[in-house]
Amino acid sequence: MANDGIHFAMTQSDDPHHAGSKGFTTSYEEHNDLKMAKTRSGDVESAYDEGQGVKEGDFERKQVFSGWILMWLAYQSTGVIYGDIGTSPLYVYSSTFTSNPSYEDLLGALSLIIWAITLIVTVKYVFIVLCADDEGEGGTFAMYSLLARYSHISSHDPKTKNMVKLERYLSTEMKPSNKNVRGFLERSIVCRALLKALAVLGVSLIIADGILTPAQSVLGAIQGLTVVKPDISTGTIVGVSCAILVLLFLIQPLGIVKIGSAFAPIVIIWLMFNFTFGIYNLVKYDHTVLKAFSPFFAGNFLVRNKTTGWIQLGGILLAFTGVEALFADLGAFSKRAIQISWLCLVYPCLLLGYIGQAAYISHDPSAYSNPFFNTVPPGMFYPSLVISILAAIVASQAIITSTFQLLSQVMNMSYFPQIKMVYTSDIFHGQVYIPMANWLLMIGTVIVTAVYNNTTRLGHAYGVCVILVTFITTNMIALVALVVWRLNWMLVFAVWLVFATLDGLFLTSALTKLPDGAWFTLLLAVILASTFALWRYGKEKQWQAEGRGRTRLHHVVVKGSDGKLRLANDFGGGELTTIKGLGIFFDKSGDMVPTVYEEFLRKFEAQQEVHVFLHLRALSKPHVPDEDRYTISRTSIPNCYRLTVRHGYNDRVISAELGDVVYHELRNAIVEMVDLPTSAAPSSGKASQPESIAESSAINDTATDRRIAALDSAFQKQVVYIVGKEELRLLVEKNNIFKRILLGIYMWLRQNTRAKIAQMEIPVEKLVEVGFVKEI
Repeated sequence: MANDGIHFAMTQSDDPHHAGSKGFTTSYEEHNDLKMAKTRSGDVESAYDEGQGVKEGDFERKQVFSGWILMWLAYQSTGVIYGDIGTSPLYVYSSTFTSNPSYEDLLGALSLIIWAITLIVTVKYVFIVLCADDEGEGGTFAMYSLLARYSHISSHDPKTKNMVKLERYLSTEMKPSNKNVRGFLERSIVCRALLKALAVLGVSLIIADGILTPAQSVLGAIQGLTVVKPDISTGTIVGVSCAILVLLFLIQPLGIVKIGSAFAPIVIIWLMFNFTFGIYNLVKYDHTVLKAFSPFFAGNFLVRNKTTGWIQLGGILLAFTGVEALFADLGAFSKRAIQISWLCLVYPCLLLGYIGQAAYISHDPSAYSNPFFNTVPPGMFYPSLVISILAAIVASQAIITSTFQLLSQVMNMSYFPQIKMVYTSDIFHGQVYIPMANWLLMIGTVIVTAVYNNTTRLGHAYGVCVILVTFITTNMIALVALVVWRLNWMLVFAVWLVFATLDGLFLTSALTKLPDGAWFTLLLAVILASTFALWRYGKEKQWQAEGRGRTRLHHVVVKGSDGKLRLANDFGGGELTTIKGLGIFFDKSGDMVPTVYEEFLRKFEAQQEVHVFLHLRALSKPHVPDEDRYTISRTSIPNCYRLTVRHGYNDRVISAELGDVVYHELRNAIVEMVDLPTSAAPSSGKASQPESIAESSAINDTATDRRIAALDSAFQKQVVYIVGKEELRLLVEKNNIFKRILLGIYMWLRQNTRAKIAQMEIPVEKLVEVGFVKEI
């Protein structure tokens, strides 16, 4: 399907044989798109009691862009992703050297910058890591989710597990070495826990960095005013910085499209300044610095300077700070858009900027102290000052957007409570804004700015998170290459060794900053990671509790010898009383017996004349067409139906008119359905067969009229919405003190973050809340 340069790409092969080998089973396909009782046998309850099947459109699909829309997206990405990495020419040389550098040291530093940007950013991230997306989403957590699709290393939320497209290869489709790696991951509890911890830590490090980056960028930009006015006070710098930060966060609700389109010209002009200034300085002062393209000078720098050179790597790594946002923001843009903007604009501009600065510094070694402004051509100082301040302010956008993208992934994988998330574009489905995260980030950055009050102190805490995330990414991408891409292990090991060595050198150098302030971001990241892991642990225990005792509908309600419905013996065996009206039970999981319905029967031994199990299925697109929105099936109980409502993130489903919608959709479906006679008792599993086509038609017409009459009568009397309220009880005797503490914290968080029933947009007088307790 293509439309205005947009189409959807499925990672699953269209070949049914190939699909079957990667997670699709025959029963899965037979349950797809059930539309009003089109079953292949008379055993109705076996076909419908387990719940609705999943349509192909329910699976997450990666958007693929082309043409002008792709170029527009590449333009937007320039204004969002590269702010941080793009402004690094302002301070890399000054952060690397503490005194006038010799020509050899200058060449060595330039060579390290060139090869760090080329190998770590271009080769590793742009060409390799961006390919490890999970249906278009990026970041360490997306890589973990991708691995979970191809191996059994993680449990899934029962509510959404049928919408996760598992693509695990058969053993015969993998080389022995790759199969052994996957088998080890699946068997080892320690390895699975470590992998989960690395994924969560990677996300937490970027979010923690999201508090420092805006403070560092904006504070550095405003401190640049001291070049013009040396006597400006620290209080003024901090005050102006905080005001700009607040303004930056206030515009976030506008969305990535508007922000990216507005910020892109600033970043492009800034990059073109670096490009043209670099050519000017290279031609005018010293073209011999071009020999720094030889990696010999990078190695010679480390060999000659030994420990000092190793410590100076902490300054060099600032040349690629922001690279983690390049991958984390993938969901807001696309792989091709990022590759185009980096390779065609950002990469050449940055290289020439650094080369030109080195050419000038070789002429005037003291220029290292303020490498950009000291190397500006005559007459361009003030335009450069203005655009550099604007570019530094824009630099904060990359990490802010990354935080939103990563938090959305964390919530979707049940590692954090569901908080309000706003999708800001109907065209680009992955672009999100999270209000709570935005305001918390704003408060954090303002506090950090006020406490640290200068970039020198902030710089000690800056950079450690970046290189630690890149190191985690290097290890996870190796597993993706083995398990998902099925590459030869020797090739994977060779590439991993190169990048692990590079990351290790930079990481060990950055860790020397721990006592000077880097501990702050690491502590914050550990706290965040612990929160994510705790929530997931509690969720898994909750799923286990909810899964115990779940059964199929015909095992709960049976037809007695007198023809009346009653509870099965395991549920008390009481006869069911009929309550007037239409009952709509909100079904969280969409399969088996809804827990709220089971609890309603246990407590009241009664049910409405007509009742519907309503399951809301949220899809990752703005709107679902009316013809694809509703799927209705009949159950083994008379006048009981399952209704699945598929909706996009901009569709309004729960409203005061919900009862009317359910009634009309159900009535239309009953009229259109192809009915099979089901006069036999549910326990028999057989249906009486009509003797002729005419008899079959008569039976169908009679059944249809009876169902429509029952539905009309029930709807006219009353509509009641029944919602479950689940409480958790901690079993002291089955949990040690450590588990009790963890689960106690989880239960407290859950109680204070769960959505309130009163907030549902349906008439309160028609709302019934059924409480029940699950033990964990």
